[in-house]
Amino acid sequence: MTRSPWSWVPSLYFAQGIPYVVVMSLSTYLYKNLGISNTDLTLYTSWLYLPWVIKPLWSPLVELFGTKRHWVTALQFLVGAALAGVALTIPTDKVFQMSLAVLWLMAFASASHDIAADGYYMLALPQHSQAAFVGVRSTFYRLANIGGQGGLVYLAGELTERTGSVVKAWTGVFWLLGGLFVALAAWHALVLPRPASDRPGAGHGAARDLMTEFFAVFASFFRKPGIAVILGFLLLYRLPEAQLLKLASPFLLDPVERGGLGLSTKAVGVAYGTVGLIALTVGGLVGGWVISRVGLKKALWPLVLAMHLPNVAFLALALAHPTNLAVVSAALAVEQFGYGLGFTAYLMYMILVAEGPQKTAHYAICTGFMALGMMIPGMWSGWLQEHIGYVPFFGWVLLATLPSFAMAALIRVPDDFGKKTEEASP
Repeated sequence: MTRSPWSWVPSLYFAQGIPYVVVMSLSTYLYKNLGISNTDLTLYTSWLYLPWVIKPLWSPLVELFGTKRHWVTALQFLVGAALAGVALTIPTDKVFQMSLAVLWLMAFASASHDIAADGYYMLALPQHSQAAFVGVRSTFYRLANIGGQGGLVYLAGELTERTGSVVKAWTGVFWLLGGLFVALAAWHALVLPRPASDRPGAGHGAARDLMTEFFAVFASFFRKPGIAVILGFLLLYRLPEAQLLKLASPFLLDPVERGGLGLSTKAVGVAYGTVGLIALTVGGLVGGWVISRVGLKKALWPLVLAMHLPNVAFLALALAHPTNLAVVSAALAVEQFGYGLGFTAYLMYMILVAEGPQKTAHYAICTGFMALGMMIPGMWSGWLQEHIGYVPFFGWVLLATLPSFAMAALIRVPDDFGKKTEEASP
């Protein structure tokens, strides 16, 4: 029986987005609500990026053992169990340590699921269908982010107000997530097609050949011309945002006497998790359209400026402390829209770097450096903020744009790269 891709592509990529947003964003809200310091929550949640940094290192295992379909469903059940595991740790005295251990497990499972799901997508769909559904993939991944940072954060705030207990509220949220994910895993075990090409590598010879190819791919990546500039751009382009993102929700939640805006969890779910993420998504769409019209080379500097200049919005919020949620939401929308615009330039540059016969593997390596560029600055951001305060911290974020500007000036982009040509038009 042939199943329509609509029966599984949207749910597969919604499932791919949920654990990432839980590990990277929802955990920050949870720990802030539980009273964990900014220093500790930014340091330890930034470490959770590590599985995405190093996931190219174990990607051969997904090729060698089992089918990608089996990997996808098994890892989804594991993520569902891990979400339930977080729910069990929240009422305990060691919630920070125990929940972090479970989130580490979830992070490795999620990063592995990314490898399997993306590989399965390419095997289960013919090339023309892959292109047709790439927008569907992106849309449902974004919806998972909005649902996580918007809907679930709002729900946690609502449950906190109703029960009077942060612990009960977040326990309920994670039980809900665990049940949802087990249901998604069961659905995919039922509906995912079984493409004939989805089969594991066999025997020692296959393993030896795969490992040889694996090391050759890495070697060829680091032999690229101008590799030092490439790595510098990948690591430093998002230096300001890597620090800002980790402190955005703590800043919005912290009381005014500590330099924050003193918003409720529900309000943050609306302003940052919903309005902000919608603006981010629209910014990404507009950025992609701009590049398709004029090419990455001409669009680069406008997009770089669009990404970094709106960071002034956080400094303005820290100075003015507005109480009107509409004003706060508008400022966050401007910042997130600019981030969405600028991030498209980064994604297109990774595609340029990956060009060649091993583009899939080289792009995966680029994403590892992308995650590393977010992980390391995020680790120290909370410590820095707690030592200097929010206003100087957001001033520092603006200063941290200088390395990003410097690397943008050094990269080389071919004329018209990314520009839609007449031949490529439908």
